[in-house]
Amino acid sequence: MYEVDELVRLFNGLFVGNCRTELVAGSEEPVYLPAVNAGELHRILFTRDYFSSALHEISHWCIAGHDRRQLVDFGYWYEPDGRTLQQQQGFEVVEVKPQALEWIFSAAAGIKFRVSVDNLNINEYDSSAFTEKVDQQVGLFLTNGLPDRAQLLTQGLIEHYGQKKAFAEFCRLMVLQKEAFEKRIVSVAQ
Repeated sequence: MYEVDELVRLFNGLFVGNCRTELVAGSEEPVYLPAVNAGELHRILFTRDYFSSALHEISHWCIAGHDRRQLVDFGYWYEPDGRTLQQQQGFEVVEVKPQALEWIFSAAAGIKFRVSVDNLNINEYDSSAFTEKVDQQVGLFLTNGLPDRAQLLTQGLIEHYGQKKAFAEFCRLMVLQKEAFEKRIVSVAQ
C-alpha cells in the first residue's frame, strides 16, 4: 500500500522551496489555499489520507496559472454530488485536464487510476464520452509535453516508485490509442 506521507515528502521536497507550496494530508474536504501573508506557504489540502485525492488536487495545481493560484480553490466552483445533467457537463469540461494529469501521475507512481464523474446520484449516466476525452488528453499531454510542475512531479514519482519501465510502456500505449482515435475521426470525416 502506498503511504501518503511518502507522497507529501516527495511533493514538498520538490515544491516548497521553488513554488512556496506544500501538500497537506488530513482535510475533511480537498481545497487549495493560497498564502495570505508574505512568508506563508500556499497549501494543497487533500482528503484524509487518500493517495488518489492528493494526486487529483495536485493535478489542479499543476494546471492552474499564476493568477488562479492566488485564489481559493483556484477560483473554481464545486457543486457537490447531485448535480443536474447541465451542471455535470460543466464539471466535466473543467475536469478533463486534471483527470488526465492524475492518470499520468498514477501511472508514474504505479497505481491504478479510474476516471471519476464525481456524481453518484445521477441516474443512468453514460460517462463514456468524458472518459474518452480524458483518455485523449492523456495522449495529448504525452505527445505535446506536460506543464512544467507536472513534468517535475512525474519524474519524481517515476524515480521514487521505480516505475521507469512501466511508465514508458504506459506512454507508448496511450500515444497509440490517441493515434488510433485520430484515425477514426479522419475516416468518419471523409
